[in-house]
Amino acid sequence: MNYQQTLDYLYSQLPMFSRTGAAAMTKDLSNTIALCNLLNNPQHRFKSIHVGGTNGKGSTSHMLAAILQTAGYKTGLYTSPHLRNFRERIRINGEMIPEQDVVDFVARYQPDFETIQPSFFEMTVGLAFDHFAKAGVDIAIIEVGLGGRLDSTNIITPLLSVITNIGWDHMNLLGNTLPLIAEEKAGIIKQGIPVIIGEYQPQVADVFIKKANQVGTRISFASEKWEVKAESEKRKPESPVLREWIDVSVSQKPDMQAPEYKVMDLQLDLTGTYQLKNLKTVLAAINEINAQGFNLTAAHIQTGLKQVRALTGLDGRWQVLGHDPLTICDTGHNPDGIQEVLKNISATPYRELHFVLGMVNDKDITKVLAMLPPFATYYFCRPDIPRGLAAEELKSQAADAGLNGEAYPSVMSALIAARYAAQKDDLIFIGGSTFVVAEVV
Repeated sequence: MNYQQTLDYLYSQLPMFSRTGAAAMTKDLSNTIALCNLLNNPQHRFKSIHVGGTNGKGSTSHMLAAILQTAGYKTGLYTSPHLRNFRERIRINGEMIPEQDVVDFVARYQPDFETIQPSFFEMTVGLAFDHFAKAGVDIAIIEVGLGGRLDSTNIITPLLSVITNIGWDHMNLLGNTLPLIAEEKAGIIKQGIPVIIGEYQPQVADVFIKKANQVGTRISFASEKWEVKAESEKRKPESPVLREWIDVSVSQKPDMQAPEYKVMDLQLDLTGTYQLKNLKTVLAAINEINAQGFNLTAAHIQTGLKQVRALTGLDGRWQVLGHDPLTICDTGHNPDGIQEVLKNISATPYRELHFVLGMVNDKDITKVLAMLPPFATYYFCRPDIPRGLAAEELKSQAADAGLNGEAYPSVMSALIAARYAAQKDDLIFIGGSTFVVAEVV
């Protein structure tokens, strides 16, 4: 098979959560363990950092990778889902896995797939671990796919576990209370492996503390260690509302470990305000791995964070797609993610708001719809995946929440309609689902 035929095989033969939902989930790690045994357990042949959480784990993973690359470490990065290209999931120093490596891996192990019957995600995890081990990476940042305890990535023994935060998402799979969701996320906490929790949240902090005590490991909360303040925003003169970066001052609260830096001025090229939360998590993680023998200096942090997108290929986070009218997309899709999106929208000057909105059909979207501004004009659409919620059904549910607009047969037709209707000084926002953003970036 060539590369396209290989992808077609993977998409058609292996159960894929992003397309079909819960039917693609397996109940334990046995498939992943069997596949990695077949591969001679590549996950044991490189160092890693494990990153989970409800929101921010992708941005946190990319920021860590950018800093490590800047410091000269050969850095693997495994993330999901991809936006445009399957190979985005597996990178080394920002370079996507070569097409031929994907073809060769599938060709070699396809007969074994028939026996093991891995899901699409399980196969991709095996491919990533194999790729990182063969390339001899110094360290890999491994993002959890969904949950934590039963996620296929949870067979690694990392230097550090990171959980960014807990929010409402995938309740049908992870639990219908925040503590239940936190218990699933806490499944990546392992004996003797330090864990950093990004945000101290009173509703769930005890879940993490209890799990850390049970397995005998050290836990810290990044939000309690760092102060982060956005000083100002640098703007391109010809584009007064396009932020090139945000200027940030960070300072560490008093700590017995006395790190080499106490205060830093940084510039972030990821300009969503929610990145300030993720930054605390990143800085806490760097302190921890420096204590384990890495050498990440203030200069590496400053250089890496100013060019995360260029170094790692990250897209879809408060990303400007065009001007006149200003057009922005963001992958925030659950209540906490949408809340951050709305903060950024409210801080952006515009005359009228045009909102291109699409969602998936296996989530309770009532919380999100209740949060959205009723004064916007909505362009309802269905992302091009089997899980996509029909545009007419989305329009109907949105109307119940007081949101008005028309339904369109595709994301691009909705965006074209928004561009046609919008004036030069309006704002078009595109979001509601990662899979909507994937069709426009």
